Amino acid sequence: MMGKMVDGSKKILKMLKVSGLLMLMAMMVLAGMGCGTTDKPAGETKPKIILGDYSWDSALVHNRIAGFIIEKGYGYPVDYTFGESMIILQGLERGDIDISMETWVDNIREAYAKMIASGNVKDLGDNFADARQGWYVPAYVIKGDPERGIEPMAPDLKKVTDLAKYWELFKDPEEPGKGRFYNSPAGWVVTSINEKKMEAYGLSKYYNVFSSGSDAALATSIASAYEKGKPWLGYYWEPTWIMGKYDMIKLEEPVYDEKVWEKDYGCDFPPSKVTITINSGLEEKAPEVVEFLKNYETTLKQNNAVLAYMQDNGGGKEGAEKAALWFFEQYPDTWKAWLPADVAAKVEKALKEMK
Repeated sequence: MMGKMVDGSKKILKMLKVSGLLMLMAMMVLAGMGCGTTDKPAGETKPKIILGDYSWDSALVHNRIAGFIIEKGYGYPVDYTFGESMIILQGLERGDIDISMETWVDNIREAYAKMIASGNVKDLGDNFADARQGWYVPAYVIKGDPERGIEPMAPDLKKVTDLAKYWELFKDPEEPGKGRFYNSPAGWVVTSINEKKMEAYGLSKYYNVFSSGSDAALATSIASAYEKGKPWLGYYWEPTWIMGKYDMIKLEEPVYDEKVWEKDYGCDFPPSKVTITINSGLEEKAPEVVEFLKNYETTLKQNNAVLAYMQDNGGGKEGAEKAALWFFEQYPDTWKAWLPADVAAKVEKALKEMK
């Protein structure tokens, strides 16, 4: 009996050892699986990069272009923080935001200079170098439009000073004794500048300055006149969807002179500087992204075209995403030149997978 008990104990002990070994192996497998589940995919192990999302269309598009490249080409997760100029730049200085794709330096010159001097913010160069603003007319006013049966209305109109002899062409429907100049909305700094320009050029006796109620109202006045083939005169700027969709001509002004500008604004607007700026910490956080951003540069024509596409595709952030993809499709030589060949290949692969 004792022998049988001993033999039974040995069998039980052997079974326990086998079970223990199996349990140990199972724990090791599970541990291995656990390690796998806690590991993040390769792209997500990199720090998140935050882009400052301004309210205007061109900034939204450039953020989506750059964000797509940063995420698909370099493997960094991206996010966007909304705000207006100073809020974004303050976040950039603190390091809450990594990138501003459109910093309009002339609008915030003093604050911008302080941020650069602090060393916390770095200027990587122009996004687009030829942004401009001024007084425009539809191209058919000067050149006509044979396809639409429109004859030139003012073939000799080239300069703002020529407007004196053409006031009747731009007759104000509410006061026919003068022409109408469509100004920017009340409250904008440039609105009062245009009023003073009108005086400096001696045109106040020929034109009423009509202040638009909003940006949208000003754009609508252009679109409405253009679709009907009617004359239109007023202030606008580039890049915008209006300039991408309609053929507009900027009237010549005397070359910008700082002294004249400070006196009465009787010259062209100062050239606009639109830069890509970063929090300096991005150079350590993602040096390859910084190199890409240094190469990032677009043209005014490209911006006008992509904004027109955005306008026709719903606008807003959804329209910006569509417009960014359209930019990749339309200008491959441009964006590929910003990137190393291997990164460009990853971006191209991601674009193909989206189709």
